[in-house]
Amino acid sequence: MGPRSVTGDTLHPVKLGDVVNADALKYGKPLEGVRILSLEQMQALPYATQLLARLGADVVKVEALSGESGRGAQPGMTAPHGEFVGATFLRNNLDKRSITVNLKSPAGKQIILDLAKKFDVFAENFKGGALNRMGLGYDVVSAVNPRLIYVSVSGFGNSSSPYDGWPAYAAIAEAMSGIYDYMLSGPDETPRPNPVGALGDISSALFATIGILTALRHRDQTGEGQYIDVAMYDAMIAMTDIVTSMGSLGIDRLGEQKNLVCDPFRASDGWFVVQIGREHQMEKLAEIVGRPEFLTDERMATRRGWALHVDDILRPGIEAWAKDLTRLQACEQLSAVGIAASPIQTSPEVRRDPHVLQRNMLIEMERTDGEEPPLVIPGNPIKMSKVAEGPDVRMPWIGEHTRSVLHEELGLGDAEVDALVADGVVTAP
Repeated sequence: MGPRSVTGDTLHPVKLGDVVNADALKYGKPLEGVRILSLEQMQALPYATQLLARLGADVVKVEALSGESGRGAQPGMTAPHGEFVGATFLRNNLDKRSITVNLKSPAGKQIILDLAKKFDVFAENFKGGALNRMGLGYDVVSAVNPRLIYVSVSGFGNSSSPYDGWPAYAAIAEAMSGIYDYMLSGPDETPRPNPVGALGDISSALFATIGILTALRHRDQTGEGQYIDVAMYDAMIAMTDIVTSMGSLGIDRLGEQKNLVCDPFRASDGWFVVQIGREHQMEKLAEIVGRPEFLTDERMATRRGWALHVDDILRPGIEAWAKDLTRLQACEQLSAVGIAASPIQTSPEVRRDPHVLQRNMLIEMERTDGEEPPLVIPGNPIKMSKVAEGPDVRMPWIGEHTRSVLHEELGLGDAEVDALVADGVVTAP
């Protein structure tokens, strides 16, 4: 099913458990049969494994006895049995099973090694080198399953870096990529961390996903597993290639040598963005806003001139034209003549955007603590004609599947699991 029209033409997000493109269910999911054991936390790896789970992979998430750190991120909600579940965890863990294992315990390590024999992919995003020190590095794990694909996602990789051992969140990799400084207008301006959320995490997750899919294809051809080492810093260098490529051409800070218009302007109901980088676009802009002087003013004779005179020449003309228009009306008129423009939307506006809803990019989950509004989680951006979207299953509670996984995979009975619980090796609610 697609988004439902409840009142007139009003669109709503699909609900957790709904199926979009249900006719494609007959094909199954492309990653069905792929099994992933993931020692993961926060976002850089959980985002990747959730994406793979949505495409059919069976993901068993391994957490500390108290749950992974993403569960503590605020804001969040209260689970049915009273535990707090944080925002980072809520948006990255649909369609997974959760087990809890004490990795510092010899018995816990043995459980992981025994499980690794049964899985296709072993993934972890601990600090670089941590799994090696814990006795669960690639050499050890691959020895029990040579066909296993072992994936590490860390701040600076596992192949020797000057920053070995540094903890890293998204902002750390983003800052080191140079993008925070590159976007400044000058050295006295204060950088702003995390300008687009967790780009360092999600970019790393996407590269890890590509690596996993490629390694699976390679194993199909050779029968061999391999090691995949993804550094968040590397991912950010790739994502922010403007820093190094433009820098090599002599532009070390975009704001100081900007040569295009890419700026916000006011309409009657808020801000919209216009980007103009070619002369024919400036001609169209001058025509539509009724300012032919944009084309004759000597200060506007070059692209660099456009950028330097946004505030004193372009802004008065554009905003005088847009003052009686909404953001959407202004953008529609600009788009009609080939000028790239878009409203700067608020969070509520994004959640109501017809494009977002028509393409099923939001999944709505009723909160377990009775609070309103429902939790909204991004949908799957990969739209495939022969792959159904959903049904998605809610994120797991801490250790929710420990007992069933140990029973199904390792043949442990309830008494054996209870003994592990008593010894502090696992939790099994």
